[in-house]
Amino acid sequence: MRGDTTLQARMIATTPEQLVPQNHPIRRIKPIVDGALAELSPVFEEIYSRIGRPSIPPEHLLKAQLLMALFSIPSARRFCDQLQYNMLFKWFLDLNVDDSPFHASTFSKNQERLLSQDVARRFLLQIVASARPRQSEADDGGPTRQSPKRW
Repeated sequence: MRGDTTLQARMIATTPEQLVPQNHPIRRIKPIVDGALAELSPVFEEIYSRIGRPSIPPEHLLKAQLLMALFSIPSARRFCDQLQYNMLFKWFLDLNVDDSPFHASTFSKNQERLLSQDVARRFLLQIVASARPRQSEADDGGPTRQSPKRW
């Protein structure tokens, strides 16, 4: 007998945090990235106006740029499309499950404006500076990092 197909009508009460596996390698990257962005917060205050229409937060733009590099996403449009359904991306950007993705053209314009301020270079330097002590501990026989499981 043929089984019935049912429409998806169930509502879920969950967060992206609950959907990202605890052993996913990006969980080790996020605290480093969040720390670097916290240190850059005064820079964001300087380059962004307090009046006018709100833009996409610079923290989201820089995190998105990093995700695009880590996951080989070739364009802002493709990233914004994936942001609609990729819970790992939403988690990394501190978005809720039901938050709308960025509009690709707005995302590109905001990102272009931010990257022209030399902030991306400073962001990457902060990440590298934060990650180096962790690497030194591993090299000195201190706490070591576990190899990520293959997905």
